[in-house]
Amino acid sequence: MKKKHTKILLVDDEPDILEIVGYNLAQEGYQIFKAANGKEAIVKAKKELPDLIIMDVMMPEMDGMEACENIRKIPELSNVIITFLTARSEDYSQVAGFDAGADDYIAKPIKPKLLVSKVKALLRRLKESEQDSETLNVGGIEINREEYKIVKDNVEIALPRKEFELFYLLASKPGKVFKRDEILDKVWGNEVVVGGRTIDVHIRKLREKIGEDLFKTIKGVGYKFEV
Repeated sequence: MKKKHTKILLVDDEPDILEIVGYNLAQEGYQIFKAANGKEAIVKAKKELPDLIIMDVMMPEMDGMEACENIRKIPELSNVIITFLTARSEDYSQVAGFDAGADDYIAKPIKPKLLVSKVKALLRRLKESEQDSETLNVGGIEINREEYKIVKDNVEIALPRKEFELFYLLASKPGKVFKRDEILDKVWGNEVVVGGRTIDVHIRKLREKIGEDLFKTIKGVGYKFEV
């Protein structure tokens, strides 16, 4: 994904934030679009179909949470990455954001260089998700879904079906936090009734077999795969 083709929508009711953030990202070659509230964000998102939306939470007319929920219902924007840029970094606020459909959180204030690095990481996640759905190559690990095969450092790792499906789900979007309910639904579905401890046990086994530091626990929310 070339930068000049990468669209970023910035949403904030503070003009200074839009100007500063927009300037720094434009300097990196990204196409920048701006909105001052949630309602305007939905209109701009439908029109421009951005790759990434960076949105404040507390805004007039429509806040970021409601806007995020509405954007997630638009089919053409199903793959857009949404991250909140907000001073509200409390755990409860983050959980509410993930529930609304956000992929990540960026806490204010943030230094320009760190913001740019964060944006690059978020866009790498999008690039990974656009890879061939049958085969992923993440952090030097080759994952073949068709053959249920994982190769790391030229060594094939055998995984039971559910461990493989859990790993494939997390690795399909590196850095994305998957909520526990989402994991249960996508990996176990309606096959059996399982509890949250089932996920914990499978994560522990994946850490033992693939790498302790690759699987991060987000307290009260779920898990993410990080390379």
